[in-house]
Amino acid sequence: MSFKKNWFYFVFIVMLFNTCAKEYKEEVPDVSDINVKVELQRFEKDLFSIDTNSLSSGLTALEEKYPDFSTIFFENVVSSKNPRVAPEGHEAFMKGFLSFPAIRHLYDTCMVIYDDMSVQEEEFEQAFKYFKHYFPDKEEPDITTFISEYGYAAFIYGDNSLAVGLDFYLGADYPYFQYNQGHPSFSNYLTRTFTPEHLATKALKPLVEDLCGDEPATGRLLDIMVHNGKKLYIIDHLFPYTADSIKLEMTQTQVAWLKDNEYDMWAFFLSEDLLYSTDWGLIKKYVAPSPNSPGMPEEAPGRTANWLGWQIVKKYMRLNPQTTMYELIELRDAQVVLERSKYKPRR
Repeated sequence: MSFKKNWFYFVFIVMLFNTCAKEYKEEVPDVSDINVKVELQRFEKDLFSIDTNSLSSGLTALEEKYPDFSTIFFENVVSSKNPRVAPEGHEAFMKGFLSFPAIRHLYDTCMVIYDDMSVQEEEFEQAFKYFKHYFPDKEEPDITTFISEYGYAAFIYGDNSLAVGLDFYLGADYPYFQYNQGHPSFSNYLTRTFTPEHLATKALKPLVEDLCGDEPATGRLLDIMVHNGKKLYIIDHLFPYTADSIKLEMTQTQVAWLKDNEYDMWAFFLSEDLLYSTDWGLIKKYVAPSPNSPGMPEEAPGRTANWLGWQIVKKYMRLNPQTTMYELIELRDAQVVLERSKYKPRR
């Protein structure tokens, strides 16, 4: 299978312009009349403002202010209430945590970037308006920020709450690999997206994953790629004015490559009999984070199947505009989605 190469910059720009010009653009709904409330609670600020000379009362006050999140934080995130992790006890562990130089430095670094989060609040507010538009019976989540010393980037907890670990959004130049050498989560192709610009979209992905449910049990590539395509479709609609490179966590060059090589990628999956493969070792780099897609040119990023799954879902929704987001999520048969989408990329 051969993939196109653009040898001249001018030709590349012309082709990219023509591709964008032909691309179908769905009308973005007006959500200006939808009222949402963004509750951004700064757990890390309240935690690190505790006077360690009055630690007991400070921790008690913190748990009263954050009853649900503090339980998760102390029991699961830092495990200060786990006797095996903190045999000296909760308070002694937290005193050491709050005074440890590396953690203090991490907190100070977070505050340099995120002392004021008004930009992120605006991004969340706009995204939640679209969320209410597409999921009118759902309440927008409240958001709690924290730091975990590179343990957790974002997760859902309680009935309707979202936690965001600020230490996973300190910038592409932050030396993550230095603090956890050899850990695959801190490979360069991933930490490139650990930036403030990616925070809102990455933080809401657990919410979208919760909406879409578990990954298909079949383990077939087609089922996984359409499932992931649905998630990208929803994220795209929550952030309609955000660049695809941010939503896909790729470079703009990689996104352009995907658009320019859509036909060849689809032909590759068909010719290699990958669509119905359940061999995770064979298909994982096409749907899971990876620096590349095996069998494709080196310019091809990982997760190429997810992008194709997104195109299939977009085509399906274009042909079935009456389908709601809920109905899309409930379409569990990827083969049906593929057939009804009439997906057939052009050369």
